[in-house]
Amino acid sequence: MLTAIVGINWGDEGKGRMVDLLSQEQQIVVRYQGGNNAGHTVVNERGKFILNLLPSGILRPQVVNVMGGGMVIDLEHLCGEISRLREAGVVITPENLKISDKAHICMPYHVLQDVLEEERLADHPYGSTRRGISPVYGDKYMKKGLRMSDLLDESYLAQRVGEIAAFKTLMLGGTYGAQPVTAPEMLNWLHTYGQMLKPFICDTGDYLYKANASGKKILFEAQLGALRDIDFGIYPYTSSSNTIAAYAPIGAGIPGLRVDRVIGIMKAYSTCVGEGPFTAEQFGPDAETLRQAGGEYGAATGRPRRVGPFDAVASRYGVMVQGADELALTKLDVLSYLKWIPVCVGYEVQGRKLDTFPQGEALIQAKPILEMVKGWNCDISGVRSAGQLPREAMDYIKTLEKLVGCPIRLVSVGAQRDAYIRME
Repeated sequence: MLTAIVGINWGDEGKGRMVDLLSQEQQIVVRYQGGNNAGHTVVNERGKFILNLLPSGILRPQVVNVMGGGMVIDLEHLCGEISRLREAGVVITPENLKISDKAHICMPYHVLQDVLEEERLADHPYGSTRRGISPVYGDKYMKKGLRMSDLLDESYLAQRVGEIAAFKTLMLGGTYGAQPVTAPEMLNWLHTYGQMLKPFICDTGDYLYKANASGKKILFEAQLGALRDIDFGIYPYTSSSNTIAAYAPIGAGIPGLRVDRVIGIMKAYSTCVGEGPFTAEQFGPDAETLRQAGGEYGAATGRPRRVGPFDAVASRYGVMVQGADELALTKLDVLSYLKWIPVCVGYEVQGRKLDTFPQGEALIQAKPILEMVKGWNCDISGVRSAGQLPREAMDYIKTLEKLVGCPIRLVSVGAQRDAYIRME
């Protein structure tokens, strides 16, 4: 059984919290794309954990965690993440963590290039996290990348590093006037952080094919959301990888298999980190109140998230491109302070109402069409069954369900592991 947990919107929907919850029913959790440019937050009996690279199943001792070939891995960051979790008592060994030999390495010069380009763009940035993600994916497709398997062969690694150092020196020096990239410096960094990770590197595709054949349950964990997908998102304000469920088997290393079940995660309101069109965005005191109520600050960057009401147009599109079979709605409890809750039910573009999600200039020009839904205006964080929810809260859930055309099966009302409601 192959299940994917994916974001319906711009990311930050609460996927890590849901992967942690649902991983108790799974045997393997796989991250299949992205790098350390986003964070998944998990709260359990040990405390609060922010995971940038490791799959969220790492906090379940019975789960095997796989970092797929579609990922880009900053070795230094991963070593630090593993060390912090071990200090907190989390057991991490080659038995419960496997890193694809095909995953690409995010180098320090990728981070430098990311920063230099955002600074060059000045007042018109893409909103990069400045962690090297776009440059490392660019090098992957230019065939100038280093893969995790290269760490296992010192002579081949030295050869590749020599070739790439010359290329990156020409590129960074000619474009930005940066200092030369030297092979000895690169090799030293790779050796320093690669040594710790070598025992985890393996053919994860082979492992997953065999695990699936033996009947094991595999859960794919996406990073970011549908609207940040490089092909289907709000280009060019996207990530540099495919965040959609259809890519999960490819990024995991098992392209011959298909996902059986797609669970989409969406918030009870809208949030967005980074630049780009965000039609339902709120500003001023109302936005700040919602931001504070939801603790809306980026897990990877700490940046304040842009916030707004639930966007039915964007969410309906996200459900479609993700092929979601069911939904989990997060942070419903955050809206408890509102007597009336705004919902974006459509867009207006040059006097025309749109029900479908536009692209390009039409999306930039779009204005939200809002309707008000009566709120419940009471604390629901202690509710654990649908029957205990106020009628207005149930009405809000049913309204969103109807607007996006997909059943909501889970609703979270808090960050703790048990703070959720099954709607069946």
